[in-house]
Amino acid sequence: MDVLNLPPLLDSNAPGLKLRARGKVRDIYEDPHQSDRLLIVASDRISAFDYILATGIPGKGRVLTQMTLFWLDFLRDTVPNHLLNTDVEDLGEEFVGRSMWVKKAEMFDVECVARGYLSGSGWKEYQQTGAVCGITLPKGLRESDLLPKPIFTPASKAQSGHDENISFDRVVEKVGGETAETLRELTLKIYHQAAAYARSRGIIIADTKFEFGRVKREIVLADEVLTPDSSRFWPAESYAPGGAQPSYDKQFVRDYLESIHWNKQPPAPALPEDVARRTSEKYQEAYWVLAGRSL
Repeated sequence: MDVLNLPPLLDSNAPGLKLRARGKVRDIYEDPHQSDRLLIVASDRISAFDYILATGIPGKGRVLTQMTLFWLDFLRDTVPNHLLNTDVEDLGEEFVGRSMWVKKAEMFDVECVARGYLSGSGWKEYQQTGAVCGITLPKGLRESDLLPKPIFTPASKAQSGHDENISFDRVVEKVGGETAETLRELTLKIYHQAAAYARSRGIIIADTKFEFGRVKREIVLADEVLTPDSSRFWPAESYAPGGAQPSYDKQFVRDYLESIHWNKQPPAPALPEDVARRTSEKYQEAYWVLAGRSL
């Protein structure tokens, strides 16, 4: 499928289903006939600096969904997940490849982040305090340095909509001690397995974010998993600590927005066609490298 030639899907409309939420990228629908399941649709919307841009990225939603499906299968013996099936042909061609029927889960109000390298908000926090989420790190680390071992650095949604790093003790307050321990253990176990596989394919997973929920009494992995939107994927061949790294994500978009000196206030600008195309190609390249196949 040549997704570059397909028009981006910015707003879905699933016939016969009730829209429950529309996020920056995903639309979530309820099934009025089966209350225990939800439909998650990954659109081609893209956000930067906390704003949804006016231009979609061709094929982006399909990459995110197919990448998630790849990892859910890869991790099937490690952690239960919420996936039911991807049977959506009756909803229309635009839903195929970008949609998942999932079990309705009671989600934990915690972003479960694993970091193997010092980057992003972790790097900023380390510069200020010498620690990340209360975990003291060795002195003298550089941006993008490999950490002595992967760390669990949870986050919580603040009222502003930004992810806000929190301590493990705060996770315990939110979900209880036993559940917090389980979430930390699962997060680091999944990261270890995924990072080792990705490294064998020439990609460094610097950090990644998971979300978990509970179905009945079982903790399950939910939402997107190890995608370019929820992770930092770096080409291993160009890795050079001491600064920011090239990545398989929104790099072209961020670079363009910085180049036009957007004030990062609404309305968010549109993207030139070449920037949208190159971003799409980067997302697809990440999928091809990791999954070994194209869309």
